[in-house]
Amino acid sequence: MKTSIVKIVAFLFVAVFVLTACAPAAPAADVEAPAGTVYRIASDATWPPFEMVDETSKELVGFDIDLIAAVAEEAGFQYEIVNISWDALLAGVSQCQYDGAISSISITDERKESMAFSEPYATAGQIVTVGIQESEITGLETLAGKRIGVQMGTTGDFAAQDVAGAQVVSYDTVDLAFQDLMNGQVDAVIADLAPSANFVLLNADKIKLVGEQFTDEALGIAVCKSNPEFLALVNQGLAGIEANGKLDELKAKWFGAE
Repeated sequence: MKTSIVKIVAFLFVAVFVLTACAPAAPAADVEAPAGTVYRIASDATWPPFEMVDETSKELVGFDIDLIAAVAEEAGFQYEIVNISWDALLAGVSQCQYDGAISSISITDERKESMAFSEPYATAGQIVTVGIQESEITGLETLAGKRIGVQMGTTGDFAAQDVAGAQVVSYDTVDLAFQDLMNGQVDAVIADLAPSANFVLLNADKIKLVGEQFTDEALGIAVCKSNPEFLALVNQGLAGIEANGKLDELKAKWFGAE
């Protein structure tokens, strides 16, 4: 058991060490937020350790939550976070019901058609999780014909749809997929490495990671496409916290990396 947990923590370190490599370049000039403006930022707080609801305080916590706070402080803008479902988040930013969103969002060409993205602040990748007793499934290549749990509309969902003969079971939140995996309702779950490793760490007697991370995705803060001024503010803040070391502090806080 101890060996498995060490491997999981190592996976998390790999996921976080790429943050610095993806840090944004400094903007050409400072941008100022309009006086009195409070930007509305959506998040789907079901992806620990990036975003989640603290069971005691009922407040949103996580790497992304701290990240947007640091970005806002650095760039000098006010904001409020709205915790909503994943589908509503994507639709809301696309339709500019929200000024932006931070929720472990992979930057894809399809999404860039309907929303803007900040410079990448991290990378992520998909990995397969299975029951602790599973021996036949050893990675993506062995999922043909299996029941695969995914969060609807995520890159994990897209990857599962390409598996030959698979029965893809979609969930509104990724924690429900992992719950059904532990209950034997699905054979595997495809999701981002960091939250997958977190769920395994908390349930190491029931589930395990198998195979290697099989995608390489950049994560960014999504922004309403008709608000380039806010996008400039976000990029300014990201560049600032990378330069002053705050990004590394948050990485250490949430992922335990040196």
